[in-house]
Amino acid sequence: MTPPPYALGVDTEETGLRAADHLLLDLAARLGLPEDVFGCTHLVRDGGPRRVALSLAAADAAVLDAARAALTDQGYAVTDGAPDRSGRAVLYPGAARLTGTLTVAELLERSAIERVRVLGTPGPADPGLHLVTREFVRPQWEDGVLVLAAMPHAGGTLVPFEDPDPTPCCADH
Repeated sequence: MTPPPYALGVDTEETGLRAADHLLLDLAARLGLPEDVFGCTHLVRDGGPRRVALSLAAADAAVLDAARAALTDQGYAVTDGAPDRSGRAVLYPGAARLTGTLTVAELLERSAIERVRVLGTPGPADPGLHLVTREFVRPQWEDGVLVLAAMPHAGGTLVPFEDPDPTPCCADH
């Protein structure tokens, strides 16, 4: 699956990924976006203050035209196209079905994710390996392919590389 042909960017004042995730999910619900819309976060590196922008992509231009109008009415700065080509997907087809423990093959079958890459290993993940989703699966676009980075976990399973509850830097100081 390639990224949908129509995309728009939404500038935000969010500075953290978790807050941007929540904003993206909230906006999608309020806009009534269909399940086939992709919603991504993008770290903005333009020399200004660090922030996270959002993108929405769809196969139907009318869906994004309606979203653009609603977001503009809400005061968001909306631009044509995604901020970059490597968005971190929060919304994507099948995301809601990635719960519990699944095999890599099941994950690929149920969602728009096309590949699982296990950090520190060559080649794609074994389709029979089990992945503990932790109900938090955030793949990233890599060269037009939605790829989930995973890492080895207890009992020969995998977990998504991104932790749903990361320890803040210097939390023990």
